[in-house]
Amino acid sequence: MTKNQLPSYRLEVVDALRGFALFAIVLLHNLEHYNIFYGDMARAEWLQWLDAKMTEIIYFLFAGKAYATFSLLFGFSFFIQMRNARKRGVDFRMRFAWRMLLLVGFSQFHALFYNGDILLLYAVCGLILIPASSWSNRTVLWVAAILMLQPYCWAKIGYALMNPGYVDTNSLFVQFAASAEKVGRNGDLWQTLGNNIWNGQLYSNFWQVEAGRLFQTPALFLLGMWLGRKSYFEKTDESRAFWFRAFVSALLLCLPLYLLKELVPQSISNVTIRSYYGIAIPMLYNFAFMTLLVSAFVLMWFYAGNGYKAQRFITPFGRMSLTNYIGQSIMGVTLYYHFGFNLWCKTGAFESTLIAVAIFVVLLLFSRSWLASHRQGPLEYLWKKGTWLGSNR
Repeated sequence: MTKNQLPSYRLEVVDALRGFALFAIVLLHNLEHYNIFYGDMARAEWLQWLDAKMTEIIYFLFAGKAYATFSLLFGFSFFIQMRNARKRGVDFRMRFAWRMLLLVGFSQFHALFYNGDILLLYAVCGLILIPASSWSNRTVLWVAAILMLQPYCWAKIGYALMNPGYVDTNSLFVQFAASAEKVGRNGDLWQTLGNNIWNGQLYSNFWQVEAGRLFQTPALFLLGMWLGRKSYFEKTDESRAFWFRAFVSALLLCLPLYLLKELVPQSISNVTIRSYYGIAIPMLYNFAFMTLLVSAFVLMWFYAGNGYKAQRFITPFGRMSLTNYIGQSIMGVTLYYHFGFNLWCKTGAFESTLIAVAIFVVLLLFSRSWLASHRQGPLEYLWKKGTWLGSNR
C-alpha cells in the first residue's frame, strides 16, 4: 500500500476524535446556556466555588480547541471524499461546491434555533478546498500557516501603530448579541425563530469574523486535508513519529504562547492594538493546545492497537456529527430558552454540565441505535443523497 492509498474502511480514530470534539462543544454550549451567559441566582458559597472551578477547567481544556479539532477533521473528510471520487473516475470538485451549498441549507435550519451556528462559515470557507485540492503539499502548508497567523489582525495592529488616534474595538457583533440574548431570555418560540433569522445570524457570523475564525477555519481545513494526504491517521511507524513530534512541539509552544496571551494585553493601552492582539495570539495558543490534545488522543489510540474502550465508545457519536451537532442545539435551546424550560436563570455551571452529559448520553444512545440498522445518520444520509443528486451513482 502506497502512502497516498488509504484503506476503504472508515478510520475509527477520526470518528472517535470527532465525537470527543463534539462532546466538548456540547459542554461549552451548555456552560454558556446557548448564548444566554448568566442569570441572577442565589447560590450557596460551595456551589459558587464549584461553578467557578468547573467553568475554569472546561474552558481551559476545550474553549477554542474543540471547535478547532472539529474543523481540522472537516478538511480530512474532504480529502476522503475527493480520494474516493477519484478512484471512481469522478471529478468531485463541483460536487463539493454543490455540497457546500447544501450545507448552507442545513445551516439556515440550525440557525433558526441557535444563534451560534458554525455551518454557514464552514460552507463558505470550505470552498478553499476546491482549488487547494490541486496544490502541492508545500503550498497547502504555506497557505495554512499564513492564514493561521491572522494577517488581518496584524495589519490592523500595524495601522493602529502608525495612526494612534484610530479606534476599532472589533465588536460589531455586540449590538446583535444583545437583541438575540434578550429574546432568548424573554421571547416565545416564534419570537425566537424570527429574531434568529436576522439578528441571530448577524450576531453569530459577525462574531466569528471578528474572533478570527474567517482565517483560522480555512487554515484548519487545509491542514486536515494535508493530514489525509500524508496518511497520518493510519497506524504506521511514520504516523506515530509524526504525532510524537507534533505533541512535543505543541508542548514547547503552549507555555510561551500562554504567557503572551495572559501577560501582554494588560500592558497595551491602545484599544485597537489590544483588541486585535487579543485575537491573534490566543488563536495561536488554542491551535497549539489543540495539537497537543489531538496528538495525545491519536498516540493513545495507536498504543492501544485500535483505541482504548474509553475512546471507542464515543465513535457512533462522531459518525453522526451533523445530526448530533444540530440535535444538541435544538435540545439545548429548548431547555434553556424562555420558550422552553427557561433554565438559563436556574442553572449554574455544575447543573449545566450535568445537563450537557445527559444530552450527550441521549444522543449517543440514539446514534448507537440508529447505526445498528443504518450506514449513516439521518442528516448525513440526506446530505449525501443531495450531494450526488442527478448523478449515476
